[in-house]
Amino acid sequence: MPEEPSLAVLPACFRDVRYVYARHPQAVAAGELSAGANCQLYAYAYLAHHGLYVPPLRSSELWADDDATVTVSVARTAPLDLLLFDGGPRPGRDEGYAAHVAIHLGPDRVLHLCREVGVPAIWAYADFAARPRYARLLGVKRCRPRSGGQPAEQIGPHS
Repeated sequence: MPEEPSLAVLPACFRDVRYVYARHPQAVAAGELSAGANCQLYAYAYLAHHGLYVPPLRSSELWADDDATVTVSVARTAPLDLLLFDGGPRPGRDEGYAAHVAIHLGPDRVLHLCREVGVPAIWAYADFAARPRYARLLGVKRCRPRSGGQPAEQIGPHS
C-alpha cells in the first residue's frame, strides 16, 4: 500500500474547503470557494488554478460535453484529468446524472471534495470502489487547450 497522501501538497486555498452541496458551478462564481463548494466547483477551481478551464457544467453536462473537454480512455488517464464516479446507470436519467467529479493527481491518487468527508481528500481508486455511490468509474474527461487544439490522447465520444 502506498504511503498516505497529504493535503499539504495542495495550495493552501484548496485544503480547508467545506463541502456544500448548494454551491455548484451554476450557482456560484467560478473559483469562489470561501463559503464551501460541491465536487464540481472544487474540481473546476483546482483546474483553473493550473490554467485549465471547464465551463460551469453539472456532472451529466460535463459527461456529454465535447467542446471544452474530451473523453479519454481510463488507460490514458493523466494528471489533472477529471474523473466521474457513480453507482451505475440511473433509469430515466442522463448518463452522468449526479456523478461525483474528482481529479486524477497521479498513480492511485484522486483529489476530491465529498459530503462523506466534508473537506478535500486524496483517495486511492479502491476507496471509491468500496463505496456503492462511487463504485463505478464512469469515465475520464480531459480539458481541451483553450487555443482550440485537441489533446493527442483523444478517443471517440464516451468510449
